[in-house]
Amino acid sequence: MIDWSELQRANRAEQRRLQDHLLGRYVREYLYPFSPYYRRLFDDNGVRPEQIRTVDDLRRIPLTQKLDLLATPEDPQRFKQFILQPDPATIKAAWPLRKKLPLLWQKWTQGAAAVRRTVQREFSPCFMTFTTGRSADPVPFFYSPHDIQNLHDTGARLVDVMRLPSDYRIANVFPYAPHLAFWQVFFAGQETGMMALSTGGGKVMGSTGDLRAITRLRADALIGVPGYVYHLLRKAVSDGLDLSSIRCVVLGAERVPPGLKDKISQLLRQAGAGEVRVFGTYGFTEARMAFAECPTRDNEYTGYHLYPDLAIFEVIDPATGEVLPDGEDGELVFTPLRARASTVFRYRTGDRVRGGIQWDPCPHCGRTVPRISSDLTRESSLKDLQLLKVKGTLVNLEDCAMLLSDMKEVEEWQIELRKKDDDPLEVDELVVHLALKDGCLKEPTAEQVRTAFKSRLEVSPNHFEFLGLDAMLQKIGMETEMKEKRFVDARPQA
Repeated sequence: MIDWSELQRANRAEQRRLQDHLLGRYVREYLYPFSPYYRRLFDDNGVRPEQIRTVDDLRRIPLTQKLDLLATPEDPQRFKQFILQPDPATIKAAWPLRKKLPLLWQKWTQGAAAVRRTVQREFSPCFMTFTTGRSADPVPFFYSPHDIQNLHDTGARLVDVMRLPSDYRIANVFPYAPHLAFWQVFFAGQETGMMALSTGGGKVMGSTGDLRAITRLRADALIGVPGYVYHLLRKAVSDGLDLSSIRCVVLGAERVPPGLKDKISQLLRQAGAGEVRVFGTYGFTEARMAFAECPTRDNEYTGYHLYPDLAIFEVIDPATGEVLPDGEDGELVFTPLRARASTVFRYRTGDRVRGGIQWDPCPHCGRTVPRISSDLTRESSLKDLQLLKVKGTLVNLEDCAMLLSDMKEVEEWQIELRKKDDDPLEVDELVVHLALKDGCLKEPTAEQVRTAFKSRLEVSPNHFEFLGLDAMLQKIGMETEMKEKRFVDARPQA
């Protein structure tokens, strides 16, 4: 592993030389020889592993997308094609002498069983997570012990980027599930020695149990899904709890609107906390790592700081697949440099980023590693709906989420798509369900939402339905669902 303290201050040319070196070696010595899927992809497209020598050469390789991972009737276990599967013959053929000599020495001094254990520690799947989504079956993603160590290392880097002291006590309220967010926090605590209490989120202990544990722990950091963290803090204020120990909040699994950061800070002040840092993070199952913003006094967006020795990100035109220049809006594409077990390559994340990738030094922390703009549309978290045509207009539902979560008048919300009179042949209707803050008026808020939707999304809600907070929390499944039900498509099928 490259020394992170040096890498994060290296100039762009040094980082690019490192990536070129790691990319060429990874393709020749790991991806092509051991991945059934990518060996076939390379061969079918006439690409030789020796042709991939620099980051620019990635354009020779066709993009991979989520559809490629899904099971088919002909191949119900298609996910296995993405697992690196070395055997003695492929290792002997693919690895250079510098990599084979240690194994030969180990075999001579310790026996063949010791060599098998060494290879297993690097490649054998030992841990499994799943992609999320409702429209398709979850896809399993496996980690080898090597990948678990990467999760330890990236956890330590997250702590470093966010400048969290090692004596912090962490309350991890991510849902206990085989998903990246929970386990990235768990392994970060393991690597850094920070005290981490994992409650499992609302479905395990409920918000009352979570708050009891947080106050007993006197947690310094609260980490979880934005909607649930906001719900917890709102309940803490309502119950008159003392959260003065909390000094930072880390949010993951969803895009974080600036207005929501402000709401969280305000609630914590009401619960006795002082100045609190609120961070957004970005990660996805297929990457098996997460990235964070660095701290600022006013909790503004800083961009997610990347690890150029572990992965390459490109930004492409989602329509053509062409790579775009630095700073341009587009879709993120992910390529790992040290992955084992389940491995995707030039993988279309489905996530759209405004402002692309930035290579200038971070104005807040001075790090020179590239940053993904925090203005990120997490389409991968909305696999069930994604981009939809509503009333003939293509609507990005995550922009709806940003607008509503950003409004100080709105406590909770849900968007429902219907057909007029429940007739499949009728026009679409957009219904916004709202629970408002105490003292906020319905009609002015509805007009504010209508104006924001029209200017940003070019559609306007047909109806507003106002509910009390308790009824809305039940409607979105705040403590009963793994993830809140923010979008409901109730349109009957023709």
